[in-house]
Amino acid sequence: MAGHSQFKNIMHKKGRADAARAKLFGKLAREITVSAKMGLPDPAMNPRLRAAVLAARAENMPKDNIERAIKKSQGGEGENYEEIRYEGYAPGGVAVIVEALTDNRNRTASEVRSYFTRYGGSLAETGAVSFMFKRVGLVQYDAGKATPDAMLDAAIEAGADDVSSSPAGHEVIASTENFHDVTRALEAKFGEPAKAGLVWRPQNSVAVDDEAGEKILKLIESLEENDDVQNVYANFEISDALMQKLSA
Repeated sequence: MAGHSQFKNIMHKKGRADAARAKLFGKLAREITVSAKMGLPDPAMNPRLRAAVLAARAENMPKDNIERAIKKSQGGEGENYEEIRYEGYAPGGVAVIVEALTDNRNRTASEVRSYFTRYGGSLAETGAVSFMFKRVGLVQYDAGKATPDAMLDAAIEAGADDVSSSPAGHEVIASTENFHDVTRALEAKFGEPAKAGLVWRPQNSVAVDDEAGEKILKLIESLEENDDVQNVYANFEISDALMQKLSA
């Protein structure tokens, strides 16, 4: 996604160990359970649950795990998770948004704050940086699913706001109000997307030097390794030289 895929791609190239994959599945299952508990347990009738299931499938999460997470929401099992958004600044004045699902607010806040402090950043009040982002719906397709022109035409017809196509794939941006309808229309034409969900999209990006860039990437990596953290967004750009160094 815009402002986020750059460092996500770097991390993905490193590959995942079994332990990291288990951690990822745990986070995906938590989102599925919370989504199902907040609405109907049917992905066809619950847009948030539908997005959570799509995200799980994109990571090859077993069908049994997905169904078990949905059933868990209906059986009164497990903890009650609270949704919390943290906002802060990374080195170079970069804005960071952290979304978490936690059963212990104090623990999560302490851990998130420690990551920011360790890598030269600081937490801020809620709303301090979110105005630099826009909450939008994102639908992603692999490049082979459609030509750029076909995706653009279909997205416009569906009511999307923006489309970006590259050899890596297609990204369709929609308003939060139109997101569900746009996703449904594109799915009817091109099949199930690789990913669909609500994200924080940076309105502008901040260029940082290599020293700050490395600290920011370490901060994001630490945050994403935390069990309670679901998503991390930041509005920065790193140099091509640093990208090549980290991708090597």
